[in-house]
Amino acid sequence: MTRPASSPTLSHPDQTTLRRALSEIKAGHFEAMLAVLQPYAKLDEPQIQTLLGLCYAGTYAPRKAAELFCATATKNPLAQHPLQDLSEIMVALDRREDVLPVCREALKLTPKDARVLEALGGMLGQMGQFDEALEVLREAVALRPNNTLAANLLAMVLAEKGDMEGALDVLQAVKEEHPDHAGTLSNIGCVLSNMGKLEEALDFYRRAITYRPTNAQIRLNHSITLLKAGRYAQGWAEHEWRFKLPGHTSLPPEQLMPSLGPNTDIRGKRILITQEEGLGDTLMYLRYIEPLARRGAIPHLWVPDTLADLCRRVTGAIEVQVGGDVPAYDWHCPFISLPRVFAATEDAMGASVPYLKADPDKIKYFSTFLPRNRKLNVGLVWGGAPRPNLVGPYMVDRRRSMNLHTLAPLAAVRCINLISLQKGPYAEQMLDLPEDMVLYDPTDELHSMDDTAALIMSLDVVVSVDTSCVHLASALGKPVLMMDRYDNCWRWLHNQTTSPWYPDLRIIRQKAPREWDGVVQEVVQSLTHMVKQKRTGTKAR
Repeated sequence: MTRPASSPTLSHPDQTTLRRALSEIKAGHFEAMLAVLQPYAKLDEPQIQTLLGLCYAGTYAPRKAAELFCATATKNPLAQHPLQDLSEIMVALDRREDVLPVCREALKLTPKDARVLEALGGMLGQMGQFDEALEVLREAVALRPNNTLAANLLAMVLAEKGDMEGALDVLQAVKEEHPDHAGTLSNIGCVLSNMGKLEEALDFYRRAITYRPTNAQIRLNHSITLLKAGRYAQGWAEHEWRFKLPGHTSLPPEQLMPSLGPNTDIRGKRILITQEEGLGDTLMYLRYIEPLARRGAIPHLWVPDTLADLCRRVTGAIEVQVGGDVPAYDWHCPFISLPRVFAATEDAMGASVPYLKADPDKIKYFSTFLPRNRKLNVGLVWGGAPRPNLVGPYMVDRRRSMNLHTLAPLAAVRCINLISLQKGPYAEQMLDLPEDMVLYDPTDELHSMDDTAALIMSLDVVVSVDTSCVHLASALGKPVLMMDRYDNCWRWLHNQTTSPWYPDLRIIRQKAPREWDGVVQEVVQSLTHMVKQKRTGTKAR
């Protein structure tokens, strides 16, 4: 007689299965992984419960996700809350808004768990919902008054909102209780640097480094303030700490190009120059290709397609590659390391402007898209690249970019043509132009930076927030009015209206965080003056 088969006992999934599930979840495949993991739902295993919670959050079941997260977190009161894992994954997928309902459900279940408030407050701060973020984080601090994370998050949201003094007050209070907490010391340095108090900032960074000498993020932040203070030699060397962070280069560190001395012989050396971060960085550091070639090196540029044609006309750019496999080389060097390579030579600032050249045939072609009425042709850029899947760049973009309506006063300037150079999501704002603004838009014809360069050559001036267009126009030798945020990038130093990198660049900076009106009024005055100069045939001095 045959006995009926018993139900098989489900074994614990192996680590390979769990790693694959996490990888698929990070790619946004929540529904598929939910089906894979549901058979293991009854296993009392924190890793499985967290993965299931991530799947529920990703498939719009916030209550189920919160129940699993809170059950796991309650058993591990000293560990990081699973909501932080959810936040990181959803940021990378540009789904920040889907974190909030899970946090709110978790708060209903565990209202006294400060970790939930920290996750909620941090995400609200990223999304620009500052008032609620501050309320939530103050409650988190009250629940855990001795916890450095909640207080540092509170300070960072205050700084993001523009309340630098308030942020410092919070951080100083934390420092009194935890004088050796390197993260707090570094954050004080960051706020002071944003305020332009560079020497004070550097002092706090040095103290932070004393406690955490190998913390790459602190060292990188330190380097940025050194550069902002104009201490280039030390700053470039310190800036190499970025290689300890993910995403900068996968090439072997032992083949990174060394710094050059006045008599270093690099003749015949094949140097692979690689794209690392934004397009603006590459455009800025293309000035070092000519000095490399002049010393007898063979520069091989590995760049995005949008830069390729422009790079091929850079003096000394012997080989330009887009995509493909890693070519043969003697040394590799990301563009951002080139200033460090040349810091001790007579070419510390690279080739002089203009070191970029537009295609003459394209210049003629794109000139036909501009009005021919003898008015001042003004290129206009009001937004950068948001990069919402990255926390830092996303938040910086909110501070450096503006709404097109903020530039409404430009419509009243007589005898100018406004020409859009705006690409990306901010270009959609042209569907709702400010009253009386006429904005010519040839951007559908711009398919690469080489196209944009050709169009810029027929303009009289470019007015832009801090984007790659500033670097492109400046490197071409065109006048630029840059509308700069309060906590400016290190490249533009502190309290300066001109730049050692670009002689025809004028910087017009916010006097207070997120306050653009004064900047726009200065732009109006400058353009009005340039109109008068164009009429009389004189040049700006």
